[in-house]
This record gives sequence, C-alpha cells and structure tokens, in this order.
Amino acid sequence: MPTNQATLQFIQQHAGDDVRKLALAGKREADVDLPFALEQIAGRQKAVLKIPSWAAVEGITYPPHLSLEQCSSEQTARYKADIAGEGERFVDLTAGFGVDCAFISSRFQRAVYVEQQPQLCAIASENFKHLGLTNIETVCGNGVDYLHALDHADLLFIDPARRNEHGGRTYGIADCTPNVLEILDEMLEKANKVMIKLSPMLDWRKAVTDLGEQWVREVHIVSVDNECKELLLILSKGESPLRVVCVNLGRGADDGEVFEYVPCEEREECMLSTDTFRFLYEPNASIMKAGCFELIARKFGVSQLDRNSHLFVSDKEIKDFPGRRFTIERVTSMNKRELRDAMVGITQANIAVRNFPMTVDALRKRLKLRDGGDVFIFATTVARQGHLLFVCRKKS
Repeated sequence: MPTNQATLQFIQQHAGDDVRKLALAGKREADVDLPFALEQIAGRQKAVLKIPSWAAVEGITYPPHLSLEQCSSEQTARYKADIAGEGERFVDLTAGFGVDCAFISSRFQRAVYVEQQPQLCAIASENFKHLGLTNIETVCGNGVDYLHALDHADLLFIDPARRNEHGGRTYGIADCTPNVLEILDEMLEKANKVMIKLSPMLDWRKAVTDLGEQWVREVHIVSVDNECKELLLILSKGESPLRVVCVNLGRGADDGEVFEYVPCEEREECMLSTDTFRFLYEPNASIMKAGCFELIARKFGVSQLDRNSHLFVSDKEIKDFPGRRFTIERVTSMNKRELRDAMVGITQANIAVRNFPMTVDALRKRLKLRDGGDVFIFATTVARQGHLLFVCRKKS
C-alpha cells in the first residue's frame, strides 16, 4: 500500500474524476503509483454510495474491485449489527474487506477479523485504526483453521465464498468455500450463536433443511430498495420456534419495511378476490422471496387476485402494506373494444406482467405505449375471469 506524498496528492486531486479517462490519459508522474491511485479513486467513488460513512473518513484504503464489489453495503452491515446481539467476543471467519466485521464489532467487547488474503488483512488492519475500532484483532489465516483452535465465542459469523476454483458463481451451501455443512457442528459447539450469510438466490426453506431445522432460529431475507441482497440465517442450540423476517431497507436510517412471521402461522387456503376493490398491492422483494402470500393476505386483510399472481387488492387502503401501493383506475380484459376504451388518453406506462401469456415488450407493442410516466399497468390472469389489465397510479 504506497503512501508516498505524490501518490496521495494525485488521489486527492483527482478524487472526482473519471477513472477511465485518467487511465487513458497515460500521464505518469515519476513518483505516482498510477495503478494504485486509480484503484483508490475508483474505490472511494463506489464507497460513497455503498459505504458512505467510510468514504467520509480520510485515509481509508480500498481493495481491488472484486473485493469491494462483493462486500456488504452499509445498510446490510448495520442490519446485521442490529440482529447480532451483544457479548464479549465476536469472530468473523471470512472477513474480506471487513465491512460486516466493523459494524458488528460495535456490539461486542472484543472482535476477531480472520482473512486468508494478506493484502486484505493489511488493508483492514489500517482501516480499523482510521475508523477508531480498537477492539478488533486482525488475523491473517484460514478461517476453518482458526475455528479449530478457537475455544469459545459469543457469535461466529461466516460468509462463504460463492465462487468455485474456476471463478464461476455457486449458490448451494455445499458448493461454497468453506463448506459450512462440514464445520457446522463445531461452530455450534464453540459459539452461543452462529450467523451465516448466504446467496439471495437460495430457497430459504431448503437452506433451513440443509443446515438442520433443529438449529435454525431466525431467517432474515434482506432487500435494499426492493432488490433482494442477502439471506441471513441465525443458528444456535436450544429450543425456540423459527422466525422469518422479511426486511426491505431504504437509503435513510428510518426507511424500510419489516414483516415478521412464524412459518407455522401460514395456511394453505387462498383468500378469494372481491368485486369491490380500489387498491392494488405489490409485495416487496423480501416478501416475494419468502413466499408467505396467504399469511400476508390474512394479516393485512387483503385478497390475492390469484394464487399465481402474487398481487393483492382491497376496497380500503392498507397504508402499512410491505410493498408498493397503487390506486386502481380501470380494469379491462383483452377484448379489443374494452382495451381501446381503457387506454383512452394513455400514451405511456410502466408495464409489469404476472402469470400472463405475453412479455412486457409484446404487451407494450400491442397497446402501442411508450415506457415510463406515472401510469402503471399490471397484466395478470385471474381465475374464472381470464386475462386482465389493471391500470393504476402509484400511492406515495
């Protein structure tokens, strides 16, 4: 990690510049480590959006692009800290750039950062000093080896690498490195609680089954701005019912939606849609991932349009529904005359299809509408009523 003054000045002078243009310009000052400087400029620009509190600290060093791309965002790291509990010792066995470790460590007296890449260890060690995190010990080594030597921790955190030896993406628990299934018993023996971060592509029910229903206490499906980012599982010995928490985090500290339930509360029957609906609801990404649609219908007093549509309706507005809310202005079948009447005055719209035999592009072409605007059209199939279009406007 070069620290000569010329390189630092170059980074400061070009902090807001386009990195690609800087690279193409090819101006090489004798004392400037240009590759490192470009990496730091690009890293901070990304951190402004992804980890803003770090980007505001002078002296933070950023890792190569892939490590920064793979690290947690500040929103998800803060969320992990909120659900981590507290205690004397916390150990992150696969710490990487150290974002999760840094935020979770604030809840514990001591923390241990374990990472096998020397470059990342060196970066994290320096960054923790700049961040004032004096309670974190950095260990350069293999997380599994460290686990074998560990006596006890209040919390163990592990985020297994989701790439194989060829660099391809993997999603299954057994396909990640390390294979959590092989060390799970030891983690549960040596920690009061284990937190595992998994791919959002995984089915949470299968993950619970693979890890052991007797150990999994909490499942957290974490979205940011309605994009599913992480699947977090908390495990421990003892007995308590499984909780599933669907959270959609916003950009602000107080933004977000949280829906929590116990899976045994779900029921199979689907509430029928009514004929007197005025409002339409689209669940957020975490609810969609959880798949708890019957429970959502019952808890919020809304009706599913159809079991396969994952859209809900009501005659009265439900302001705390976990997702987007719309006012229904018109409902039309695909009958040519009805369509023509329903589309009067509409030249552009945001179109979504759910359980519908046409793609968005094909339907847009059929309706002769441009993309965008403040009109939203949901195309779906409703039992006994066929293919319908719901013409709506979004509620703030």
